[in-house]
Amino acid sequence: MNIMDFNVKKLAADAGTFLSRAVQFTEEKLGQAEKTELDAHLENLLSKAECTKIWTEKIMKQTEVLLQPNPNARIEEFVYEKLDRKAPSRINNPELLGQYMIDAGTEFGPGTAYGNALIKCGETQKRIGTADRELIQTSALNFLTPLRNFIEGDYKTIAKERKLLQNKRLDLDAAKTRLKKAKAAETRSSIWAEEVTKSEQELRITQSEFDRQAEITRLLLEGISSTHAHHLRCLNDFVEAQMTYYAQCYQYMLDLQKQLGSFPSSYLSNNNQTSGTPMPPSLANAVGSSAVASTSSLVITSPSSLSDLKESSGSRKARVLYDYDAANSTELSLLADEVITVFSVVGMDSDWLMGERGNQKGKVPITYLELLN
Repeated sequence: MNIMDFNVKKLAADAGTFLSRAVQFTEEKLGQAEKTELDAHLENLLSKAECTKIWTEKIMKQTEVLLQPNPNARIEEFVYEKLDRKAPSRINNPELLGQYMIDAGTEFGPGTAYGNALIKCGETQKRIGTADRELIQTSALNFLTPLRNFIEGDYKTIAKERKLLQNKRLDLDAAKTRLKKAKAAETRSSIWAEEVTKSEQELRITQSEFDRQAEITRLLLEGISSTHAHHLRCLNDFVEAQMTYYAQCYQYMLDLQKQLGSFPSSYLSNNNQTSGTPMPPSLANAVGSSAVASTSSLVITSPSSLSDLKESSGSRKARVLYDYDAANSTELSLLADEVITVFSVVGMDSDWLMGERGNQKGKVPITYLELLN
C-alpha cells in the first residue's frame, strides 16, 4: 500500500512538472513569459553540433549510394546489419559482365578474334569487380562506420543531454515566473510571504540544476572538435581507398588495351573483311602504336605471307603473342614471347597452323603468332 501511495505521488509530481513545462513553453512562444537565454559559447557549440550531424548524415547516405547504387541491396544490407547477421555475398555488376563475356568468348571459340577479345575483356572486368568489392569493404570499415557511430552514438547522447537542458531551463523559467507572481501578491497581502520564501528556494534549486546540466552539455559539445579530427582521418582513409581502386582499374584497363592492341594486322584485317565493319579509330590507333613498338627484327604477319606459308611446304619461325591453353591433345599450348616453328598441313583449317617446339607438336591458332624474318 505504501509503495502504491509512493507511485501515485511520483506520478502526480511528474505530471505536475510536465504541465508546468508545457505552460512555460507555450507562454514563451506567445511572448507572455521571459526565456533564459543560453550563453553565446554554448549556443555556438549547439549550432556546430547540429551542423555536424546534418552534414554527416548527408555525406554518409550519399557515400552509401556511391558504393552501392542498388537501393534494394542497400535495404537488404541494412536489415541484415540490424539483425546482426552477415549479408549474403552477391556478385557485383563488373563481375557479372565479366562472366558473361568469358562465357560468350568460350562459346565463340578462344581461337577466334572476337572470342579471345571477349575472354580478355571478361577477365579484366572480373578483376575490376574484385577491386570494387575491396573498395566497398575498406570504405565501409574505415569511413562509413565511424560516421554512423557518431550519428547513432555520440550525437544521440548529445541530443539527450540537450533535451534535458531544455527541460531544466523550462523548470528554471517557470520558477522565476512563480517567484515573480508571489512577490507581486506579497505587496497586496502578507500571507504570501511564505509563498515567496518557498519560490525563492525552488528558484535556487532549479538554477543549480540548470547550471549543472549546462556544464555537462558544454563538455559533451566541446568534443565535436575531436569528432571533426577523427572524421578527417577517416576521410583520408576513404580517399586512399579510392586512389587504390582507381589506380588498379587504370592498370587493368591499360594491360587490357595492350593485349587488344597486340593483335597482328592479319587478325584485324581478316576480322574486318569477315564482318564488313570498319575498325574504330581508337582501336586502330592502339594497334598502330603497338606495331610501331615492335622491334625491327620482328615483322607482323601479313595476309599474303600467311597465304604463302599455307600454300608452301616449308616452315618458319614465329613468336607467340600471348598465352594460349590447348583445348585438346591435338593442339599445342603456347607461352607469350616464346619462339616456335610453324608449318602448314594440307587440309588444315585456314585459321590454324601446325606448331613445333622440340618434341612437342600440335595445332596453333595463327592469330596468336608473329612470323619472323
